[in-house]
Amino acid sequence: METSDLRLFDEVAREGSFTAAAELLGYTQSSVSRRIAALERAAGGPLFERLARGVRLTPAGVALHRHAAAVLERLGRAGEELAAIHGGSGGTLRVGAFATANVSLVPQAMKEFARLRPGVELRLVEGLTGRLMERLQAGAIDVAVISDYPSGLPAAAETVLLREDRLFVALPSGHRLAARDSVDLRDLAEESWIEAAPRGQPTLLAAACARAGFTPRGGLRVAEWAGKFGFVAAGLGVTLVPELAAGAVPADLVLRPLSDLAPSRKVYAALPEVPLPAALTFVGLLGQ
Repeated sequence: METSDLRLFDEVAREGSFTAAAELLGYTQSSVSRRIAALERAAGGPLFERLARGVRLTPAGVALHRHAAAVLERLGRAGEELAAIHGGSGGTLRVGAFATANVSLVPQAMKEFARLRPGVELRLVEGLTGRLMERLQAGAIDVAVISDYPSGLPAAAETVLLREDRLFVALPSGHRLAARDSVDLRDLAEESWIEAAPRGQPTLLAAACARAGFTPRGGLRVAEWAGKFGFVAAGLGVTLVPELAAGAVPADLVLRPLSDLAPSRKVYAALPEVPLPAALTFVGLLGQ
């Protein structure tokens, strides 16, 4: 049974007349009669009683009409949902982002997106750039906020540059350099650095220190930002903090920009080849 036949059957059942249904749907009365007869053959028996004036459903017709109405209602809802997705006003938007982008960049964009597109459900996945790109290419997320650190920008991605993310140094409040407006990286040559990356892995810090003529002294390895800040506050080392995460730095630490040797990274939004309209709206908000 074709969907168009079910729609015709439903209209005849509601109107109780081949003629009235034909007028409503733009068919001829004879065309409606032929199509209903074909539908009855497919159904295995009569669906309507032909009366002197109009028609009425047989018991088989009542049963089929119940199912037809349910099918048509589901198809109608499916059509509305698809229209909302294609129009960017419905469905689900799955966003992937690296950790520091979730301090302020992504939350602010999500807040504005939720105001503009209240019918779209937002979901968030956190991860490193490489893993986020795998998920994007597998169709598991719809947009990814990524950076070119530490291994560069993935080649197989449609990307939009969002911003350059400078890196600052976080110092204990009583540090000898805390009163300066900015800090020269060379003045930190004797400091212990608290990092997340395993020793020997290329980092922005290592590259910047190499340009400054020294190798950074290894310190504690701490993955979470809250832990890093705790160890810096205790005077056990200093750490780099991306500008994106500046708002999360506790008040008992001092955040200072680095001078001409300051390392930086670029932040991008990555999209699939055929992005959702909602994803394009979200990327526009990320870039504001």
